Amino acid sequence: MPQAYSDDLRCKLLEAYAAGTGSLRELAEQFRVSWGYSKKIRAQQVQTGQMERPTQQRHGPVSRVTDDVQEKLRNWLRGQPDLTLAELRERLAEHGVRISRSRVHQVVEQVGLRRKKNLSTPKNKIAKKVAVAVKRGGKR
Repeated sequence: MPQAYSDDLRCKLLEAYAAGTGSLRELAEQFRVSWGYSKKIRAQQVQTGQMERPTQQRHGPVSRVTDDVQEKLRNWLRGQPDLTLAELRERLAEHGVRISRSRVHQVVEQVGLRRKKNLSTPKNKIAKKVAVAVKRGGKR
C-alpha cells in the first residue's frame, strides 16, 4: 500500500511556492510529486491556514454499538448461548438499539463471542445426482 508523503516534503513545497520560486506545476516536477498533489495541498493550505497535513476525520455515523451494548450481548449469550441473531436483535430493540441482523452478527464476531450451533436444522431434501447414481449402481 502506498505511503503518504511526509509533512516535511509538503511544507518545503508550500514554502517554495510562497517564496515565489515557481508555479505549482514547476515545483511538482522539482519535488517529484504530481501536479494534482501540489494543487491539493495548496487548496488545503488555503482552506485550513496550515501547511501540515490536516487531521483525518472519521467517516460515517457514530456506531450505535457502544461498550454497554457489547456487555449486554455478552451477558445474554453467557446466560443463553443458543440465542439466534434475530432474538438478539429483538432484545437490543427492546433496549432502544435498532440495528440490522447482519450488524448484530458483525458485533458478535468482533467481540469474540460464539453462539451455540443449532444442529436441529432440516437436512437438504434435494439429493445430489452423484449420490443417487451411486446408490442405484449406475453411471452418472
